Amino acid sequence: MTPTTQMDSEVLLRTEMPGVELLSRGKVRDNYAAGDNLLIVATDRISAFDYILPTGIPGKGRVLTELSLFWFDFLRDVAPMHFLTAAVDEYPEPLGRYRNQLEGRSMLVRRAEMLQIECVARGYLAGSGWKEYRAGSSVCGIRLPPGLVEGDRLPEPIFTPATKAQSGHDENIPFETVEQLVGAKLAGRLRELTLEIYGRAARYAESRGIVVADTKFEFGFAGDELVLADEVLTPDSSRFWPKASYQAGGAQPSYDKQYVRDYLESIQWNKQPPAPALPPEVVRGTSEKYHEAFRALTGRTL
Repeated sequence: MTPTTQMDSEVLLRTEMPGVELLSRGKVRDNYAAGDNLLIVATDRISAFDYILPTGIPGKGRVLTELSLFWFDFLRDVAPMHFLTAAVDEYPEPLGRYRNQLEGRSMLVRRAEMLQIECVARGYLAGSGWKEYRAGSSVCGIRLPPGLVEGDRLPEPIFTPATKAQSGHDENIPFETVEQLVGAKLAGRLRELTLEIYGRAARYAESRGIVVADTKFEFGFAGDELVLADEVLTPDSSRFWPKASYQAGGAQPSYDKQYVRDYLESIQWNKQPPAPALPPEVVRGTSEKYHEAFRALTGRTL
């Protein structure tokens, strides 16, 4: 069976690798067993409002993978990583025969027992943080100064963890709940790592013309070692805003799937299956945003 594609060979919606054990398919990634390790493949699928759309975004999986690899290297002295290699030649057999599906969009990682907590760092007031602040001048139990507006830079970055609800939506939780879930010592370490990683990355990104408004990290245990896992500081896991146009007081332009959300709202989709296909101009605009963020942060093109 050949991989499912759309429009042209640049778009991969679904991997097919007979002889390799498929462990799971997420909204974007296909995960396979690779001996004692794990193979993660970022497809070009895109989701919105909790549904995977039938149309993919050219090059999206490559951007997510290559940007995560950039950050893994940038942050290598901050925290242990689950990442092992992205060189297909170093993958165990029979993965090499599927190079056309894996090159540039996959990575071999250590298997980790993932913590069921989204470790979110916020430097600016946006999204669910802004919604929560409007309701009570706090986010995840952290009191913030009165009179802030949407998009405001916070006095200092804050740790605003979240956990998955049965609905599939992330739900913000106070730090005390994290302590109850994983213990005070580990909760403190997660907060420390999250804010240190965010701080380093945000300072670098700002020097490259990008504001990292917020981002989420995932951690797990590879054996007894706490490791940074999954994707890191991508447009799918972060709010990236152009620094040049940043102005507090409302929603900001962003390097993410806002083109997709705006289109789906414009056609008044009821957010129930089946999800609608995307027109070429929305696909093109979204792809350009992902690639633009990659170029700005890394100085490279894909």
